[in-house]
Amino acid sequence: MITSFRFSYLVLCLAAVGTLTACQPAEDAKTTAPETISTDTEDTSAAPDAAPAEETPPVEAPADTALDTDVYKDYVRSMDKMHEEMMIAADYKDPDVAFAKGMLGHHRGAIDMAKLQLKYGSNSELTALAQQVIDTQQGEIDILKKWLASHLDAVNPKPNTEAMQQDYAESMRIMHYSMEQGMSDPIPDLAFARSMLAHHIGAIEMAKSELQYGTDDEMRALAQDIIDAQLKEVADMLYLVAKIESASPVVAADNVDPNTQVTSDDMPMDEHAAHMAADADSDKPATAQ
Repeated sequence: MITSFRFSYLVLCLAAVGTLTACQPAEDAKTTAPETISTDTEDTSAAPDAAPAEETPPVEAPADTALDTDVYKDYVRSMDKMHEEMMIAADYKDPDVAFAKGMLGHHRGAIDMAKLQLKYGSNSELTALAQQVIDTQQGEIDILKKWLASHLDAVNPKPNTEAMQQDYAESMRIMHYSMEQGMSDPIPDLAFARSMLAHHIGAIEMAKSELQYGTDDEMRALAQDIIDAQLKEVADMLYLVAKIESASPVVAADNVDPNTQVTSDDMPMDEHAAHMAADADSDKPATAQ
């Protein structure tokens, strides 16, 4: 059961969450071969029992095995498929239709990712969350498809179209990059949680754009439902990421100072998610699941 007191705890946990990927710059080293002198006779002065010099074997860079797994490749395929569908929606002129088409592709991507957690994951709490994503977002897909069947795109751009498209493109860029970082985690459960965390934040940003630029009452109501539901799941995933990373149960959570703030420049998506979850918790306490 995940209760509201964990929101304050998860912010503290973020400092312990490792950087998704790390790279170190290589230094160019220049070596100069020693000058040799050629002679016509062999040197016989060496001691007869001198051991031949051992050759140092070449050092090979370690392979990035996390990027060469079926888990990672399957996540990349699902993300690319989603991205392609969402890019088509980005060109729509009616903000409401663009939101519906984009969120349709976005939700399909979430379901594909959740199915990968059911296939590769081992954490029971994350697996249950994955099934929850499938059930919830399939229901919203049905709503989106029904609405789109009777709503066509505008012939000409609307006053808010350009601003909507700019917001849409920027949120997609950030989401795509953050998901790619998340799914490269070598632990399958964390690959799901981190990439889905970025995915959910992308959905929340899209829904906020719909509330700002959209005019259709049904789509605006759906956008608010998406924000409310996915903020709760963002909080759950942050808690589970911290729990898996620490590999120990949470203790003395009630004693955590709610005013303590921890930030991390190395984890902008986790930090963003933590602030979102904390804001939601202050507005409306989360209920236990």
